[in-house]
Amino acid sequence: MFVAHGFVLALIGVACGLAGAVALTRVLTSLLFGVNSLDPLTYAAAALGLLLASIAASYLPTLRAMGVDPIDALRSE
Repeated sequence: MFVAHGFVLALIGVACGLAGAVALTRVLTSLLFGVNSLDPLTYAAAALGLLLASIAASYLPTLRAMGVDPIDALRSE
């Protein structure tokens, strides 16, 4: 459940980022060397990398939280 929520938030962020990057192609053209400003492989690789990082960022804490006994967690507060 937590991983899915993190994935949905990451998808929204990647979609907004891709839309912003496509909208700013004039600026991107001056910053890119040897790559077209609308190169789909570059956009796909960046989006996939960010999605994988966000999945790992939500999955690893979920695994750690699953290992904690709920009673112990409630007693510590």
